[in-house]
Amino acid sequence: MLKKIIVGLLFIVTLSIGITLNEDKAEAATYHTKAISVAKSHLGVKYKWGGISPSGFDCSGLVKYAYGKQGKTLPRTAAEMYKKGKKVSSLQKGDLMFFAPNKASRPTHVAIYVGDNQFIHSSSSKGVSYAKTSNSYWKPRYIGAKRI
Repeated sequence: MLKKIIVGLLFIVTLSIGITLNEDKAEAATYHTKAISVAKSHLGVKYKWGGISPSGFDCSGLVKYAYGKQGKTLPRTAAEMYKKGKKVSSLQKGDLMFFAPNKASRPTHVAIYVGDNQFIHSSSSKGVSYAKTSNSYWKPRYIGAKRI
């Protein structure tokens, strides 16, 4: 009888741990997807140095704004954002991609990976727009990604 009770309790504990892990994954997927949707809703907004609102965004302003709408507080600059999150080598939707003038310098640009080898960002030349990870300008400047 005691053996059946212990087995039953272990089953319940195992099941509840699995449910909790799945809820955490679902929450992460949800806020990443929603942050991407917020950024996409501002496609075409002009670049504004220091901009943090739909009237104009710089790169980190767009990322901070999109994630802020999901209750995630991020620092103001790309360099400060780079200090947050978990470093990843395999990109997933919602990961933050960081770029620098050269591999040894601190990040000066940040974007959100949207899947299909594309990211959304605010660039000084095109404002809020998509770019390919293989883009000849951005690819050599890529220094890594973080998952928030």
